[in-house]
Amino acid sequence: MADKTMTIGQAPARVASRVGNLRQPAARAWRERLIETPLMLAAIASIFTTAGIVGVLMFETYEFFQEVPFWRFATDTQWTPLFSEKYFGIIVLLSATFQTSVGAMLVALPLGLLSAIYLSEYASPTFRRTVKPILEVLAGIPTVVYGYFALLFITPFLQQFIPGIAVFNGLSASIVMGIMILPLVSSMSEDAMTAVPRSLREGGYALGATKFEVATRIVTPAAFSGIVAAFIIAISRAIGETMIVAIAAGQSPTLTLSPLVPIETMTAYIVQVSLGDTPYGSLEYRTIFAVGMTLFLMTLILNIISQWVLKKFREEYE
Repeated sequence: MADKTMTIGQAPARVASRVGNLRQPAARAWRERLIETPLMLAAIASIFTTAGIVGVLMFETYEFFQEVPFWRFATDTQWTPLFSEKYFGIIVLLSATFQTSVGAMLVALPLGLLSAIYLSEYASPTFRRTVKPILEVLAGIPTVVYGYFALLFITPFLQQFIPGIAVFNGLSASIVMGIMILPLVSSMSEDAMTAVPRSLREGGYALGATKFEVATRIVTPAAFSGIVAAFIIAISRAIGETMIVAIAAGQSPTLTLSPLVPIETMTAYIVQVSLGDTPYGSLEYRTIFAVGMTLFLMTLILNIISQWVLKKFREEYE
C-alpha cells in the first residue's frame, strides 16, 4: 500500500494549490461582472432612449391638443395646417398611408410567400445559398434610390398602360414599397419554414402526399406563426417608410382612395415640415409630433398583435 503521509515539503504546495483553486472562481466572477456591466449599460441606454422619444412625443402632442381639439383632429376631412385656413383632419394622411401600405402588401405578401416556399421546399441547397443573399441585397438599397426608381422608371412605365395616372401617384409608390419589403417577407418566412422539423415532411411523404401538398398543407401551417410575424413586421415597415412615398407619391394632402393621383402619407408630411421653414414651437411645428404619435401608436398596435399571434400559434403547436 502506498504511503499517503504528507511530507513537510509537500504541505505548502498543497496549500498553495488549494488557494489557487479558490481564487479561480473569484477571478472568473470578476471577469463576468466586467462583461455584464457594459451589456447592462447598453440595455439601460436603449430603455432610456425609448422613454425619451415617447416622452417628447407625449409632451408635444399634449401641447398640440391644447390648441386643437381632438375631435377636429379625428373628424376633419382636410389637412391644411400649413395654409392660411387651417384644418387638422388626420384621416387624410391616414387614408394615404393605408392606401400605400395595402398596395405594398398586395405586392410583397404573395410574392414573398411563394419565393419562401420555393427556397424552402423546391430549391437545391446550392441555389438557395446563391439566391437568398442576392434577394436580401434589396433590403440594403437606400430608400431614396427606391423613390427615384419609382418616379423615373415605374411611373413612366405605368403611364404607357394607364394614361390618366399622374406623375406623383400612390400606385408606383406602393409597387416599389412592395419590392423593398419583399426580402423581409421572403427571408423571415423561409427561415420559419426551414425550422419546421424534417419528420413532419417525411410523415407527409409516407402518407403519399406530393411535394406541393407537403409545402402547402404541412410546412406552411406549421410555420404559420413565423409567417404571420413576418407579414406584420413588413406591414409596420411599410407604414413607417418615408423617402419612397415622399418622392413618388407626392405631397398633396387629398382624401381619396384612387391610387392614380398625388397623395401625402404621414411620414411624407413629417419630412415636409422638418425640411421647411416652420418656426420651432409653433402650432404647425407641433403637428409633426401629433402625426408621429399616431404613427407610433399604429406600429405599437401591430407589434402587440404580432406578439399575440406568435404566442397563440406556438401554444397550439406545442
